[in-house]
Amino acid sequence: MRNSTLRNTHTAGLTLHSAFFYDLTVAGMMFGRERSMRERILRLARLAPGEAMLDVGCGTGTLAIAAKRLVGPAGSVHGVDASPEMLARAEKKANKAGVEVGFEKAFVQSLPFGDARFDAVTSTVMLHHLPREARRLCAGEIRRVLKPGGRVLAVDFGGSHSRFFDKLHRHGHMTLADIEAVLEEAGLRLVESGPVGTANLLYALAVRE
Repeated sequence: MRNSTLRNTHTAGLTLHSAFFYDLTVAGMMFGRERSMRERILRLARLAPGEAMLDVGCGTGTLAIAAKRLVGPAGSVHGVDASPEMLARAEKKANKAGVEVGFEKAFVQSLPFGDARFDAVTSTVMLHHLPREARRLCAGEIRRVLKPGGRVLAVDFGGSHSRFFDKLHRHGHMTLADIEAVLEEAGLRLVESGPVGTANLLYALAVRE
């Protein structure tokens, strides 16, 4: 079991700190379709009212806030990120939206939650920031905090979006096989995978048995 004490003091991945600039970049990359993308991701995660969800690498909290509206008062949503700037903006957004989301500074290689805590875990455009070993550790932690039968949805870039946005956001990419392998090597069973349908994003959904 894990308690709420953050064990790691560093991360091997890329941590983003310009929260406002990040939101502008995402809005530009989605060409005004950010809301529909969030809704699509939550549908792919099969999130239902009353469930407990964790958003790993939550950024400025937009997906976590949308998830809280979906799970309702009987459900709960937490978001973790290594960037205090991202979390500060996420908390402001949640307060403005009038929803309760637990945001916490944490590194994905050591999640500050007990075993079998969540019904669903999401990871959106985060894995490409991590080197291979950190991805492996992250996937292992996700499996640990999932309840038996719980789901993880991993979404990431499947290739270059454009030269402009590559330079702007400095993102890399993962193949669909890369995303699937990260989850399967952690002992998760792949359920489905494919294109999200927006901005060259790919997804893989897996369960903990």
